[in-house]
Amino acid sequence: QVQLVESGGGLVQPGGSLRLSCAASGSILSINAMGWYRQAPGKQRELVAGITSRGSTNYADSVKGRFTISRDNAKNTVYLHMNSLKPEDTAVYYCYIDYRTLPAGRTMMYMGQGTQVTVSS
Repeated sequence: QVQLVESGGGLVQPGGSLRLSCAASGSILSINAMGWYRQAPGKQRELVAGITSRGSTNYADSVKGRFTISRDNAKNTVYLHMNSLKPEDTAVYYCYIDYRTLPAGRTMMYMGQGTQVTVSS
């Protein structure tokens, strides 16, 4: 089994900053990629940012230049630094990992329970 512990969400004013964290543990042989999706009320879930084990990153166009994703491979932890937040960034943010299982080495994807980010004055 895999566990993802997400933290860092909350209420912030427009223009403010937040940092989300997600720590993975459990039956994990290796993690290929980690990242974040988000889902706003009435909208489809969208990929916000992802990072590979080698540090290659990708971002949604809507967050480029404002959000930065990073990871600590030793801790199996991914971070999302969110700056210049806008009301339209309000959503539930879900951490995900693409990983290989222990002991079989199968490739799987797992998503966390989500953390609420609300941008409002």
